[in-house]
Amino acid sequence: MPEPATIVIKAHPQAIKQVRDFAALVFGDWGLEDHIARTVVTELATNAIKHGSAEGDPVVVRVYRREDGCPVLEAWDRSDALPVARPFDLTRESGRGLLLMGALVRRWGTRPLAERGKVVFAELEPTRAPD
Repeated sequence: MPEPATIVIKAHPQAIKQVRDFAALVFGDWGLEDHIARTVVTELATNAIKHGSAEGDPVVVRVYRREDGCPVLEAWDRSDALPVARPFDLTRESGRGLLLMGALVRRWGTRPLAERGKVVFAELEPTRAPD
């Protein structure tokens, strides 16, 4: 298996476009459709920046394929606080991203980092890009 594609950004909202473009490039190299990947990596990186980091902290985003071909997106941050998918509420202006992401992916979850912090990951369907 090839090494994961990795980008390290500084925790700042302006870095989200960079992460989206990174995921699109990797999925394009694999010949896979990237629009769900761009949506999911936006949610992962936004949460890492907004809830898991102080401004300017490093946030690591990795993209790789498991042996079965399933693409995986990850965002690493320094917070031990776990993400919480809140119940759907039309009166809230935010807080629906994890519910949306959960509907788009095979599975998502978290795992702790040994040096402090966590990884939030999402496993996607490997959908071929149109020719």
